[in-house]
Amino acid sequence: MKQLISVLFLAALALALAAQETKTEIKKIGTAEADKHYQETCIVTGKVAQVTIREKLVYLNLDKKFPDTPLTCVIFARATNQFGDLKKLEGKQVEVQGKIDEYKEKLQIILNSTNQLKVVEPDKAEKQN
Repeated sequence: MKQLISVLFLAALALALAAQETKTEIKKIGTAEADKHYQETCIVTGKVAQVTIREKLVYLNLDKKFPDTPLTCVIFARATNQFGDLKKLEGKQVEVQGKIDEYKEKLQIILNSTNQLKVVEPDKAEKQN
């Protein structure tokens, strides 16, 4: 019995160590770099330049308004209630996490939950200016 417990403990320890080794740190990038990370999961930082609310989805265009935005965050209707008043994000610096994908030749990240979106404080240098 003791041998069985020891074997199970060692197997669990080996699995835990293997899982730690396979974890990779998510890259943090700006919107200008998003095209270099197509099909990768990243944390992208940018300023919400435009919030467009449609019947079935919401677009958050980062750094520039549509059609010049380097990255759009898309929130489908089934998830919009989780996010509160999205119009209040306009002008805010944010971090969005997700897989960088493409739709109609435009880069996007689909946001399914609030843990993918974080409002961040501007740098102290920006506050002083």
